[in-house]
Parts: sequence; structure tokens; C-alpha cells
Amino acid sequence: MDAEIFYVLVGAVAVAAIARWRGWPSPLLVTVVALAASFLPFVPELEIDGHVLLAVVLPPLLYSAALDVSFVSFTKALPQIRRLGIGLVLVTAVAVGLIAYLIMPSLTLPGALLLGAIVAPPDAVSAAAIGRKLGLPRRVMNVLSGESLINDATSLTLYRVFAAILAGATLSVWDGIWQFIVAVVVGVAVGLVFGIGLHQLRMRLPDPVVNGTFGLLAPFGAYAIAEHLLGSGVLAVVAMGLFVGYNSPQTSYTTRQQEKPLWQSMDFLLEAFVFAYIGLQLPRVLTELGEGEAGTVLLLSVGVLVTVLVVRPMFVFPASSWGKMWQRAALRRWERAEASGRLEQWQQRSTERPGRFRPPLTREELQAEHSKTHLSWRDNAVISWAGMRGVVTIAIAVAASDLAGLSSASAHAIVVVAFVVTVGTLLLQGLTLPALIRALGVVDASEAQEDQREIAEVRSRTREVGKAYLRKKRVAWAAERGEDRLPAFDAFAQRLVRVETDAEGSRREDMRPTYDEFSTMSRGWLAVRRRIVLEERDAGKLNEEVMRELIDEMDAEELTLDAKGALRPTPSSP
Repeated sequence: MDAEIFYVLVGAVAVAAIARWRGWPSPLLVTVVALAASFLPFVPELEIDGHVLLAVVLPPLLYSAALDVSFVSFTKALPQIRRLGIGLVLVTAVAVGLIAYLIMPSLTLPGALLLGAIVAPPDAVSAAAIGRKLGLPRRVMNVLSGESLINDATSLTLYRVFAAILAGATLSVWDGIWQFIVAVVVGVAVGLVFGIGLHQLRMRLPDPVVNGTFGLLAPFGAYAIAEHLLGSGVLAVVAMGLFVGYNSPQTSYTTRQQEKPLWQSMDFLLEAFVFAYIGLQLPRVLTELGEGEAGTVLLLSVGVLVTVLVVRPMFVFPASSWGKMWQRAALRRWERAEASGRLEQWQQRSTERPGRFRPPLTREELQAEHSKTHLSWRDNAVISWAGMRGVVTIAIAVAASDLAGLSSASAHAIVVVAFVVTVGTLLLQGLTLPALIRALGVVDASEAQEDQREIAEVRSRTREVGKAYLRKKRVAWAAERGEDRLPAFDAFAQRLVRVETDAEGSRREDMRPTYDEFSTMSRGWLAVRRRIVLEERDAGKLNEEVMRELIDEMDAEELTLDAKGALRPTPSSP
């Protein structure tokens, strides 16, 4: 088994590498190649326990995705994310359950609803890969990414409820709701505890290798402990990732530079293996169908596949209209508060009590916030068709084979349906989604222009704050070293801010700043600029994706500073 997994890993990584080289969506190519290779006699068969697959693959993939998600954008798009990540999963589970029960009554209603919970959550890996390549607007990517972070938790909670009913437990609707509340509260609490602990470690430990190692281990620990406490391991990992990712700019640049390629490699490896596993298993699962049940199970598979394809757009468009109605209602409440004079008091309290996320203070700001998260019918069409299933559906289906109260025939039917739906959505939606995006023209060219405008404004402000920092240092320099060394300081400051000064600079060696002085002032210059960038982000004036671009530029400057210091000749010993 170890050798077989290694061979599959190598083959999957090779195919994914070709896809990246050619600019193709790697999940789709890996699945198609694995599906074709599964018919070859020498290709190994893999049998992996679903619980193991979930516990090993899901935590790192979720954590890495949460690190990359903008927390500010996530909170702004939370209404759409909540509707899709919770509401759509519930509706899909019920719709699939009813259709499955009508087609195959031997599943029983709890078993059919269990199947609905298994196939309900989409996986945004392939959709995100396509969206990034084609330049989907950030508002669409935020919804798709955010949905994928919480829909697995909803699905797994439903799975627990229906599995308990199959085992003979008597649960009411309120019991199910209580289990969901416990899963959310415990999961988020465990995730925040792990996130705070990991962040404090990263702030206090200067070793990026050790930080990266703890970062690799933390998702597995958060997931396992949350599940043990009857919470949602998915939400624990997501909460930890969002917290650590949001506070990442406060850590050392070496930690960030070590972390980014580490998680990119981890994602690349795990995603390639998962989609290869999906493609390799489908033919084996189909061949194990008994002759008597083959027709019914295949009909069930097609019926469930059509249901998940149809339910998503039928939910997305009305839900979007519902959200827009609430936005209009919020604007009307704003206008009434403005007319009654209560708005000024609220604005005064907001300015006196500054927080990380300042709410809009004017009607124009509120309208601007709504426009940033507003989804057009074209956006909703893309979201409706970006419902490809992935690792969670397969892993839960395989794990369901061991459930008490589920017959072997029903368990095998669930596995077949899960594989057919996963591969079917990957091929049908994944292969046609790029054409749909191009046909609808869902690309926002103004977004890049807005990013450049924000970058220019923040750079201008950081430069002014940096100059103020250097002016304070200039006074301290003159007091400590004398007025005659000010020309040397001015020459150094000129190199930092790249503006002309009155001083000509000095050529004397004793007038130049030492390396330690140069390094200290340069790091201070970077620190004040980073602080301004974070303040702009926290005030809602700077997009988090743009903020990360600016932080990356400053990290590169600090890396250059350290590299120059490492190349300095060391004094020779006497």
C-alpha cells in the first residue's frame, strides 16, 4: 500500500505540474488522466479509510485556504457566504434526500438524507483555480472561497445527525439545531485558542523553521481536539487560519517568506493526490455493483447529479435577491436615522471608540460598501455553475460504509453516487465554467485600476510618515554625534526616500553612518511604513489583498538589507 500511494503521488504531481506549465486547471486534468489510467491493468487500486482521508487531507487544505482569505472581505461578504455555506447545503441535502428516497426507497428516508448531506458541499479548489486564471472579480472569489470554508462544517454536522438517526437515536429538529450550535461554538473556540497560541509563538520565536513546523502541525491538532469535544473540526481550522492570516503582517518577514512556499507545496501535493484518488476509484466502484441493483443505482446517481446541478442556481438567484432587499432596507434605516438626527450621535460614538473595523460613517460610504459586495446576475450565474464536488464528498461517503443501521447495499449505493456526482460535476461544470466566464464577460477591469490607486495613495502616505520618522532621527543624530555629521545623515535619508536634499553628503569615512546605524534606521523606516499599511487596512481604506502586496514589497526590502549585512566582510582576528 505504501508503494502504491507513492506511485500515485508521483504520477499525480507529474500531471499537475504539466497542467500548471500549460496554464490548465490541474484538478480537472489530474481527474481525467486518473480516470483514463484506472482502466490500465498495471495501475494500482487504492483503498483508504474515509475517516483517515478526512483527518489527513482536510485540515491542511482548509487551513491554507483560510490563510489566503481576506478576513475583512470575508466579513463583508458574510451574508452571501452564510446563505450558500449553510442555507444552500441544507436545501441541497433535503432535495437530494427526497429524490433519492423516491428513486430507491430501500435507502430509507434517513439514509437518503444522509446521502444528501454527503453530496451537498461543493469544493472550491477547482473553481478557484479557474477563477484566478481567468481573473474573476474579487467579490466573486470572496464568495466562492468563503463558502468552501464553512459548507463542510454544515455538511458534516448534518452527517452526524442522520448517522445517529440511522443508528437508532431519536432526535428532534431542535436536537439537530442544538448539535449545530455546539459544533459552531466549540469549533470556533478551539480554533481561536490554537490561533492565538500559534500567533504568540510566531511573534516571540524568531526561528522561521520552527514556526513553519508548528504551523504544519497546528491544523491537525485543532481539527482533532474540536472533533473530540463534539465541535466542528472544520470551523476550528478555519477560525485558526483566519486569525493567523489576519495577524500575519505583525510577525517577522522571514516567517512569512518561509510559510508561503511551504503551504503552496502542501496544497499542490494534497490536491493532486485527492483528485487522482477520485479518478482512480470510480471504475472500481462501478464494477462492484451487483447486476440486480446496477440499474437502480445508476438511475439514482444520474438523478442526484441532476438535482445538485439544478438546485444550486434555483437557490442562488432568489437568495441574492433576498440579500439585495435587506441591503435596500439597511439603506432606508440609515436615511431615517439621518433624518431624525440619531445618525450624528452614532457617528460620534464610532469616531470616539475606534475599532479594527470602523463602520461606514456616511451614506456614500455605505453605498460604496454595498457596491463592493453587490453581485450582478452574471456573477450569480458563475457562482451557480461553480458547484464542483471534491474530497469531502468522497471521504464522507467512504466513511459511511461503516455506519450502523445502513445495509451494505445502501452503503455501496451511497459510495457510487458520491463518486458519480463528484466526477460528473468536475467534468461537466469544470470543463464548461471557463467558457461561461468568457461568454458572460465576468471580469472587472476597473478592479486592477482601483488597486493601483490604493497602492499609490498608501505609498504616498507611508513615505510622508517615513520622512517624519527620519526627521526625528535627524534630531537625535545631531544631539548624539554633532552637527557636523548631519550631511552624512541627509545623504543616507536621501537614499531611503529618494528625494533631493540640501546636503551634498560627506566623503569622509568617519562621517558616514556605520552599518549598524544604517540597519537600525532602515528597519525603523520599514516598521513605520508597515504600521501605516496595517492601519489603513484596519480602517477599511485598503483592500487586504492590496495590503499583502505592499507588505511583500517591504519584506523584499528587508531581505535585501539582511543579505547585504550577511555579505559584509568580518573583521580579521589579530
